[in-house]
Amino acid sequence: MTSFSVSDEDRARLLIAAFEVVKRAYAPYSQFRVGAAVLTKKGNLFAGCNVENASYGLTICAERAAICAAVAAEGAAMEIHAIIVVNEQKVPCSPCGACRQVIFEFGADALVIFQGSEGFKDIPAAELLPDGFRL
Repeated sequence: MTSFSVSDEDRARLLIAAFEVVKRAYAPYSQFRVGAAVLTKKGNLFAGCNVENASYGLTICAERAAICAAVAAEGAAMEIHAIIVVNEQKVPCSPCGACRQVIFEFGADALVIFQGSEGFKDIPAAELLPDGFRL
C-alpha cells in the first residue's frame, strides 16, 4: 500500500467514525456540523468534530480536533496516514487553509479524503497544500 492509498476496510472505518462524531459537533451559530477521522501510521483511529464559539476565531475545526486527539494519545511523533472530512449536509467541504497546514505538519504524505462536488475526493496532503510551511 502506497502512502497515498488506504484499504477499503480502513476507508470504511474512517467514514463510520467521521459520520458518528459529526453528530456531536457543537455548531449553534452556523448549523454546519463537521466530523473528521484520522488514521495514524500506527493504525489507530481518532475522531473529532467542529466546536464553534461566539468569538468565531476561537472555533476549532473537526480536522484539528481529530489531529489533537491523535497527538494526545500517540505523542509528538504521531504521523497521519489518512484523514477523512465529512459534514452533516453531505455537501462539498474541503479542509480550510489552517487545517491543511496542520495536516501537512503531521503527514505531508497523508491521504486527505473529503466530500467534493461529485462524491469523495482523495488528494495527497502535499498536493492539497503545495509548499506547506516547515521550520
